[in-house]
Amino acid sequence: MPCVLVVEDDPSIRASLMEILAEHGHAVRSTGDGFGALREVAQGSLDAVVLDLGLPDLDGGDALRMIRGISNVPVVVATARDDESEIVKLLNAGADDYLVKPFSGAQLLARLSAVLRRTAVPAAVAGQAPSADPSSPVTVGELTVDPPARSAYLAGRELVLTRREFDLLAFLARHAGTVVSRHRLLAEVWQEAYIEDQTIDVHVSALRRKLGERASAPRYLRTVRGVGIKLVAPH
Repeated sequence: MPCVLVVEDDPSIRASLMEILAEHGHAVRSTGDGFGALREVAQGSLDAVVLDLGLPDLDGGDALRMIRGISNVPVVVATARDDESEIVKLLNAGADDYLVKPFSGAQLLARLSAVLRRTAVPAAVAGQAPSADPSSPVTVGELTVDPPARSAYLAGRELVLTRREFDLLAFLARHAGTVVSRHRLLAEVWQEAYIEDQTIDVHVSALRRKLGERASAPRYLRTVRGVGIKLVAPH
């Protein structure tokens, strides 16, 4: 039974969300403020967090970054701000997904279900086995990715990656030298048939920065226009 933490300062909304989640087979914990959320996350044993950004004691974005500082637990943020720049900022800060208020119980359950699927061990596309054991470290040039430890090192320096950035890098590393289509990334890393195009682009751009490269001067991440992206050792 997945355990979900609901962080919402409005008691009636919090109770409603808890009821919806409990009715659909989730164990639920709750809190009404940011510091309470940090205490709950620090205790562990959570499978996901639903984080409202309008908290009384902490800015929701700050709460998200603080959660990311102590845990990789999946976080779905609930926000009344629907402009693109704000959503990109939240994804870059470590959110796994988002909901724009007002949202329905069905939307909440669908987003949570997708996040929980994505953070489980990805299943291989039928008939396409990964090129390496997903539990074994992979080295490409000076880059080493260790999936069990969820760590990556470039020339001996540990990279600071969000959950999704690591998932994307680990998948590309397991298929190093092979062009991976956007469709396959959606199926195996995001485990969704459709997401906004900018979501993959945002995470690829973030990975490029952390690998010390630019799209105009790629080293590890090579885009094949109209086909996909591949991870290769620099020449």
